[in-house]
Amino acid sequence: MDGRTHRQRLDAARLGAELGERATLVQFSSAFCQPCRATRRTLEEVAGMVEGVAHVEIDAESHLTLVRQLGITSTPTVLVLDAGGEVVRRASGQPRTVDVVAALGHAV
Repeated sequence: MDGRTHRQRLDAARLGAELGERATLVQFSSAFCQPCRATRRTLEEVAGMVEGVAHVEIDAESHLTLVRQLGITSTPTVLVLDAGGEVVRRASGQPRTVDVVAALGHAV
């Protein structure tokens, strides 16, 4: 998971799902994106391993306004949010489990 992003905050209303108690992994996907499926498995696995972490998957094509607001240009794109919904890490492409876990270290 690569570097910092300019500070953006997301809440349950904008995401359409509750935030995790400690952190939230937000995945932007599209219907025919093969790496999105693998990313979903990775993020679900990490969320299941780390207490208080939620995984939220958002269909980019159905949420174009949010995609534009956040500058999402490809799928999968993963945002790591802290407990308050602030974006602390962002990455495009299929992440490795170790990178997701390391990114969570910046959120919790």
